[in-house]
Amino acid sequence: MLHIIWSVILGFVAGVIAYAIMGTHTPMGFFKTTLLGIVGSIVGGLNARWFSKPSEGSWFHPAGLILSIGGAIIALLILGKIHP
Repeated sequence: MLHIIWSVILGFVAGVIAYAIMGTHTPMGFFKTTLLGIVGSIVGGLNARWFSKPSEGSWFHPAGLILSIGGAIIALLILGKIHP
């Protein structure tokens, strides 16, 4: 259960940072921002596992937040192309 709560918190932080970096002017609420960050975490996490695997028994990947923000930025770019 704690893993889900941590994913929501990390997703929200990643979504807010990606939203600020992109300078998007459309307002997003808590739910959409969190969902954006969680999608970014999934995209970033998959990319992280391709390049390096976390050590056995570790709680998180060291570059998790950075790659989550990168994944959220990619998700924002795709969302901007689909829904102008």
